[in-house]
Amino acid sequence: MKTFYLISLFLISLLCSCTKDSISQASNGINHTPNQKSTGSSSHDLLSDQKYKNMMIEVVYVDGFKPTQNAINNFVSFLEARTYKPHGIVVNERMITSPGKTRYTINDLIAIEEDQRTQYNTEDTIAVWAFFVDGASDKNTDTGTVLGTAYRNTSFVIFEKSIQNLSNSAFEPSRDVLETTVITHEFGHILGLTNLGATLQSEHEDTEHAKHCNVESCLMYWSAETGEGLANLFGSNSAPTLDAQCIADLQANGGK
Repeated sequence: MKTFYLISLFLISLLCSCTKDSISQASNGINHTPNQKSTGSSSHDLLSDQKYKNMMIEVVYVDGFKPTQNAINNFVSFLEARTYKPHGIVVNERMITSPGKTRYTINDLIAIEEDQRTQYNTEDTIAVWAFFVDGASDKNTDTGTVLGTAYRNTSFVIFEKSIQNLSNSAFEPSRDVLETTVITHEFGHILGLTNLGATLQSEHEDTEHAKHCNVESCLMYWSAETGEGLANLFGSNSAPTLDAQCIADLQANGGK
C-alpha cells in the first residue's frame, strides 16, 4: 500500500512572501500590500478585534473541485472558536475555470491569486484568500503528496484534487475530515502556530519538526501532515483539535 505524507510549505512560502513584501501593488485604490506579507505576521490582527471587527473568507475553487460544505462549516466554527470578530465572519464562495495546469508552483499560485483575488483588507475587515485547486503541488514526490500550503499572511491553497484522490475510499479518511484537517492545520500556521507569529507561552515546538507542536494529539502536530497522520484519520468523524498549549499561544496574542 502506498504511503503518503503531507508537507507544510510555510517556510518556503515565507521566502516567497518576503520577496513580495517590498512590492506595493494597488488597483482601484485598494492597497494589496497588507495581504502580501509573510505567513503568521497577521496573527494578532486575525485573532483580535483591536483593528478588524470582521473577517471575510474568499473561497475560490476550480470548477469540479469545490470543498464540501461540512468542511467550510467546520472551518468557520474553528475561526469562531479562536478569533474575536464581533461583527462576524463571512464566506464568499466563487468558482473559476481551470488555470490549465496539472502541477502548481508557489509562483503559479501567487500569480493566480493576484489575478483572481477580489477581497483585500479594508478599514474594519481583514480578508483571507482560500484557493482550492485542480492540480497537484510541484513539490510532490513518488512517496509524498502535498495537500495544503499557507504561503502568505492571509493566503493559503488546498490541493483539492490530491485530497479527493486520498479520501472517501476503503482505508482512507472521509473527505470532510481530511479537508477540515488540512484547512485548519494550514490556517493554524496563518494564525501564527507554532512559534510562527504567536509567541510560545510554553516550550512545545517540536525540535525535529519546526513550527509544529510536540503534542501528538494536537492539530499542529507534524504527523497531521504525514502518512501516519493520514492513517490516523481513517474512521474518524472529526479532525484533530488544538491542544491547550497552542490555544494558550493564540490567547496570549489576542485570540480566544
